[in-house]
Amino acid sequence: MVDAVGTTRRGRGARKAVRQTRDITMLPALKRKLPLTEPMDAEQIERIDTASMQILENVGVVFRDPQAIADWKAAGADIRDGDRVHLDRALVKELIKTIPSSFTYHARNPANNLPFGNDHSIFVPMTGAPYLRDLDDVRRNPTLDDLANFHKLSHMLPAIHSSAHHIVEPYDHPISQRHLRITYSSMKHSDKTFMGMTTSPKNAEDVMDMCAILFGEDYIDTHPVVTGNCNGNSPLVWDETMLGALRAFCKRNQPILCSPFVLGGANTPASVAPTVAQVNAEALSCLAYTQVVRKGCPAIYGHYLATVSMKSGAPMAGTPEISLMNFMIGQMARYYDIPWRTSNTLGGSKVFDAQAGYESAMTMNAVLMAGANYIWHSAGWNEGGMHCSTAKFVVDAEVCAMGYRMAQGINWDDFDEALAAVGDVGPGGHYLGHPHTLENFQRAYFMPEMFDNNAIGQWIEEGSVQTNERALMRARDLLNEYEEPKLDAGVNDALLDYIARRERQIPAADALNQTF
Repeated sequence: MVDAVGTTRRGRGARKAVRQTRDITMLPALKRKLPLTEPMDAEQIERIDTASMQILENVGVVFRDPQAIADWKAAGADIRDGDRVHLDRALVKELIKTIPSSFTYHARNPANNLPFGNDHSIFVPMTGAPYLRDLDDVRRNPTLDDLANFHKLSHMLPAIHSSAHHIVEPYDHPISQRHLRITYSSMKHSDKTFMGMTTSPKNAEDVMDMCAILFGEDYIDTHPVVTGNCNGNSPLVWDETMLGALRAFCKRNQPILCSPFVLGGANTPASVAPTVAQVNAEALSCLAYTQVVRKGCPAIYGHYLATVSMKSGAPMAGTPEISLMNFMIGQMARYYDIPWRTSNTLGGSKVFDAQAGYESAMTMNAVLMAGANYIWHSAGWNEGGMHCSTAKFVVDAEVCAMGYRMAQGINWDDFDEALAAVGDVGPGGHYLGHPHTLENFQRAYFMPEMFDNNAIGQWIEEGSVQTNERALMRARDLLNEYEEPKLDAGVNDALLDYIARRERQIPAADALNQTF
């Protein structure tokens, strides 16, 4: 006999055995079924669009890159003062029309391919942390082995859809060559999709070459396999490093995030709606440029949002205004029919404490209700991104699974069967031993493993273990259980040969000339 979800009915002993076997199968891309939070009406959306277009036309955006200026001139843009690009709204809207509203990310394991865009979302870990809190909860500089551990955890945690790239900075490797080892680690330790370094145009080209080795040159020209990021310098500046990296991705038809970097009140107006108008103008200018580089290449409306404390000047996470901006930016991205990126589980706390949890929860609920597609920084972020917490990484991943369950909406599959149980149990009874409960309890309610809901006596008897310690124990267990999804031997050799050749060509001393 088969139940509603297609699994064979088993006795209690078999179900217990299943519970004791960890399932690391990646969750499919989240298909959201909850109504979106959309605070702007049609008139207000038009007002933001009009304001953004006026910024593009009258204020302009600086592209500090000779190649980009040449490209914009050829596209018919108005260039003033050498590098300030004034974009006519008709040109912008004509260009962004060719950005795909959806596509599929292809992983080296086809079972981990991800539909993306429209009502699909994916969770991606944090990146760029110069420090970590390790398995002993010690804050220190990371190594390549630490990075590998985070890539392994990304592989093992079902709600995480990507191994990202430099989750933490591996300080035991020269900066100038680091992108090669980071990319290899992303590819080697997980068979999910990943991100590619955009720390220089040449680094981005190296990533593209390594992707061609892994998947095949012709394949990547028609299949998105990796994601790059192009950060803007708000207000209204795109620099040569980022634009060169953008071109490397777009020319090979790989998705790029076009991400203004918002410090609300510092590099944007100290007001929510005008900030969104500026961010929208910045994002549109970069999105339009992707289509100048290669018409039809995938691109993602991006941003990083923080508000600045007017008392200290420090960036803040989890504030109400960030949630409002996420809701608004989601509406604008859908207005242009472009998939969009946001940041998740952000926090400013120095340790994994209540502040970290509250700020992260505020952020996650907002980004889910805003309908974000590429949900970056979904695991590990703390201290304003200065460190990746191993404990928080594991807990964040479980919270992502909880958010995933919520955003899937209401399950009606067993409605009639469960209603029949009401008649079976009747007044004053209980459902704990009813066949419907025994059959469905595992899927009826999310049962978190990182949170303790036992009575205080039992909690004390079991050692009074708090969330941070429990998460570190889980991280150790996951790493002990990890089995590498082996690369094809020939592909692995080709990647290592490429890395060795490039490391011979790139002097380690170049580290002095690069910023990561």
